[in-house]
Amino acid sequence: MADHHKKIYPDVEAATLTRPQAPLILEKRDPSSIAMVPPRKPDRCCKCLCWTVGLLTLLLFIVGATVAVIYLVFQPKLPKYSVDNLRVSDLTLNFDMTLSARFNVRVTADNPNKKIGIYYEKGSHLSVWYKETNLCQGTIPIFYQGHQNKTVLNVALTGRNQYGTTLLNALQEQQQTGRVPLDLKINVPVSIKLGSLKLRKVRIVGTCMLIVDSLATNSLISIKASTCHFGLKL
Repeated sequence: MADHHKKIYPDVEAATLTRPQAPLILEKRDPSSIAMVPPRKPDRCCKCLCWTVGLLTLLLFIVGATVAVIYLVFQPKLPKYSVDNLRVSDLTLNFDMTLSARFNVRVTADNPNKKIGIYYEKGSHLSVWYKETNLCQGTIPIFYQGHQNKTVLNVALTGRNQYGTTLLNALQEQQQTGRVPLDLKINVPVSIKLGSLKLRKVRIVGTCMLIVDSLATNSLISIKASTCHFGLKL
């Protein structure tokens, strides 16, 4: 009886072991369809940027406050310059057709500041021009100018121009009108003294536009008009 039951109801466990297994199928996915979570960036850059902006703002505030205090306390003003007289000691056409020129210029430098001194440093340049042509040049002496001081400077200027014949003819023709235009250009390095503090060098640059009656040698020339404009160059 037991054997008959085994034949009609075969062992389920045996059948399961002998049954063929279905193959395992792996689903393929497109890598682009997989959502990538970006790594979280640290907020150090943001903190550094905030610190930098804050420091720059503080620095600008300090500089602005310092400039305002200096302006209120010292009330700085630009020095003034005027050309008092001009003398031509030489204006000669040489054998090589160059034109030699020698001028003597008297300039008054006026420091109107009550609490600021001016050091006139080495490297100044003073020149006389006629219609974009440099006639002669020289230098301003080195000196210190005190508060509310006027200093008279006598400057000797010399030069030689290679287009002597053309330039001399133009000057002689201009003299017949009685109005010869000349430009006196100034470029001088100075250091400002605030109390006992000496600041870094700056440059005073400017031009005095002159109208003289003639360029006769060894005689005092009449200055009919003079207009000067000056400024600071850092």
